[in-house]
Amino acid sequence: MNIIQWDITLFEWINNNLSSDLLDFILPWMREPLFWVPMYAFIIAFVFFNFGHKAYWFVLFLALTVGSSDIISSRVIKKSIKRLRPCNTEYVQVIERVQCGSGYSFTSNHAANHFAVATFLVLTLGQKFRKIRPWLWVWASIIAISQVYVGVHFPLDIFVGGILGILIGKFWSLLFDKYYGYVLKPNGLVV
Repeated sequence: MNIIQWDITLFEWINNNLSSDLLDFILPWMREPLFWVPMYAFIIAFVFFNFGHKAYWFVLFLALTVGSSDIISSRVIKKSIKRLRPCNTEYVQVIERVQCGSGYSFTSNHAANHFAVATFLVLTLGQKFRKIRPWLWVWASIIAISQVYVGVHFPLDIFVGGILGILIGKFWSLLFDKYYGYVLKPNGLVV
């Protein structure tokens, strides 16, 4: 079995065999950006409450992390590889749980962007607040696997998207730490 056959088999197992009413209800929401707005707002508010005006640098680097991840995934890799989404193919058995979309599949922007954010946060805020680390990885993983469950990405799309996001998040966190790491050294913290 080659990697593409394995990818299709794993996709069909996740998309078809794991079907349940509970997952059908929850996982489509997990991939919706607006669903996570309260969490994003909390992170930004937390940083500003704890680090004051210095937090602008943190938010700028977080935005650069997401922006570069999204551009590399959607405009460079997807337009070069041009892999069809599983829900747009005839050779894959798919249960469509959300609207399919017309874009390409490889790599998953959701996986790339959320793993980039998770990595950036783990390597910046997570150095001081270690308890958030596993939750950030779980969060990014749930969003990524949701893409397969709802039928819009193959497992390889989210795996490579996740690796891409980790590399981009690490790059921006290293730059942030080198030039603005002092930003995350407050006098007192609001928890």
